[in-house]
Amino acid sequence: MYPAELVMPRKAELTDYGFEELLTKGQVDETLKKEGTTLVVINSVCGCSAGTARPGTLLAIAHSEKKPDRLTTSFAGFDLEGVAAIREHLLPYPPSSPAIALFKDGQLVHFIERHMIEGRSAQMIAANLVDAFEQYC
Repeated sequence: MYPAELVMPRKAELTDYGFEELLTKGQVDETLKKEGTTLVVINSVCGCSAGTARPGTLLAIAHSEKKPDRLTTSFAGFDLEGVAAIREHLLPYPPSSPAIALFKDGQLVHFIERHMIEGRSAQMIAANLVDAFEQYC
């Protein structure tokens, strides 16, 4: 588990933008079963999270005409119960952090795993998400 002083500024990059934290299994299950679209960012301390996942997600939201109904996040290695519950909804995909998932009416419709984030620019991540928003939101 990561220390709070390491995690909190990285959490704030999303929560200050309006992302709701999913900290418990109940919150995850209740949120993901709602009608409409839910974006879930599994945040992390790794460099690709800071360099492309978080900035790319924020760019996509800022520049897409269509947006998810709900913006949510949970932090790998810190929000243990929330991340474990999210990962149940991502099966059969293996655990990945960072990762970005889009759910529609409770079903996973778009997923960006860590290996799809590493080595890609924030603009590339944003373009990927904007395409998904346009298709599903």
